[in-house]
Amino acid sequence: MNEPIVIAIDGTSASGKSTNAKLVAQALGYVYVDTGAMYRTLAWYCLQKKADVHDAKAVTALLRKWKTRLECVDGRARLLVDGYHPEREIRTAEVSAAVPHVAAIQKVRQWLVKRQRECVQFGNLVMEGRDIGSNVFPETEFKFYLDASLEERTKRRAAEGIQENLAARDRRDSQRATAPLMIPLGAMVINNSRMTSEQTSGLIISEVRKRLAGRK
Repeated sequence: MNEPIVIAIDGTSASGKSTNAKLVAQALGYVYVDTGAMYRTLAWYCLQKKADVHDAKAVTALLRKWKTRLECVDGRARLLVDGYHPEREIRTAEVSAAVPHVAAIQKVRQWLVKRQRECVQFGNLVMEGRDIGSNVFPETEFKFYLDASLEERTKRRAAEGIQENLAARDRRDSQRATAPLMIPLGAMVINNSRMTSEQTSGLIISEVRKRLAGRK
């Protein structure tokens, strides 16, 4: 039996990872995995339990206790906590502020990388994040790295009603000690500053189909 195909879509904040990963997954009939949502779920859980997200020991202690499982619904893999999927709760400004601190903890990344790798149980995947091609599935031949100018990405965030210091976020993501944001070896880099989501996802889909055809 063939191993599931994993398409890794990494990139900076507001580079269109989520939108394009969903479009690619839909076009190819693959399962969509938002790894950022998994980090957000832990950050939300820490806030719920009044744990200090700046305290690595406190966060790690919660990680050992919480009861989670993966499920796939409507072509999307997601992480449930105590049987519940906090879909809206993880998108608040409070959770957004907590996520970078939680994501920088080495044991958190180790735990979540294991869960993310387990998503292959659902079949072929389109997985988006910041370290998929470099850390979670470095062996995949389908690696894409999305970026756009800081000005364009700031405009996109503002259009979503979010004010975020993206330059500071980029620095934090790329300078963290564990699994920093980087262009994975062998990744196709796409700067979509002047591209629509349809153009960006179309480029990825075309490249994936070309490589799959080359396998035959």
